[in-house]
Amino acid sequence: MDLSAINPVLLIASLMVAATPILLAAIGELVVEKAGVLNLGVEGMMIIGAIAGFATAVETGSPLVGFVAAAFAGAALSLLFVVLTQIALANQVASGLALTLFGLGLSALLGQSYVGIRPPEMGQLYLPLLSDLPVVGPILFSHDIILYFGIALTAAVWAMLKFTRVGLILRAVGESHDAAHALGYKVVRIRILAILFGGACAGLGGAYISLIRVPQWTEGMTAGVGWIALALVVFASWKPWRALLGAYLFGGLTVVQLNLQAAGVAIPVEYLAMSPYIITIVVLVILSADKSSAPAALGRIFHAPR
Repeated sequence: MDLSAINPVLLIASLMVAATPILLAAIGELVVEKAGVLNLGVEGMMIIGAIAGFATAVETGSPLVGFVAAAFAGAALSLLFVVLTQIALANQVASGLALTLFGLGLSALLGQSYVGIRPPEMGQLYLPLLSDLPVVGPILFSHDIILYFGIALTAAVWAMLKFTRVGLILRAVGESHDAAHALGYKVVRIRILAILFGGACAGLGGAYISLIRVPQWTEGMTAGVGWIALALVVFASWKPWRALLGAYLFGGLTVVQLNLQAAGVAIPVEYLAMSPYIITIVVLVILSADKSSAPAALGRIFHAPR
């Protein structure tokens, strides 16, 4: 066992990379649930985004175009959830699970010809002076633009929910869709837009895994990240900044256990591999004492008056 081989600067920088796909998916699902909709299809939308982004980046030679394609792919798959839950008024839990299974199967089919191919590299964002700072530079100012976009998106969603009329309407729909409808708000339209936003964010998160975190395509490579993102939304009490902290906690634990394995720690690999999931859930449950933050109408079907 050689713990001295673990570089703390690289460890923290890797933590931020590992947290980004979880954060993107969690922030998208947070907006969806704030609108009163429970979409368990995050994993399916992420894996579709992963293959769509990967394939597009390989074919066009541009990772940024791949991320755009991934966002559209995630949003497109979420349209299926829209049809099932907002038009056909099907059960949201069953529809979300079906969406995940569909996404996993479709991605496996679409990705067969991309196994073993490396995508074009996504360059790191260079910030003059800041990126050259010792220790702080490599940790905070030497990452790709999507990582910073995830943090900015978290801040934007927090500001939108807290300070804007759009956020107020979204929260009103999530708390009482009947009251929102009585006030003249288009409940179904608002929920559809929220679902599409959540799908786009999940697609981006999936593409981040296949293009940056693990730059390759393998079947089922999201490996439960979508479910972790769903859990983070609940355990973070539907607060964007707490979701950010939860994503970084899980990302940190994942990176630490990989480094411990590489350092030869005398703990069975299976225990190390499952430790991030167990510790994250335990810590976030402890932190989520505020149970009143859940949208009152979460998961309830809206029957529009005729």
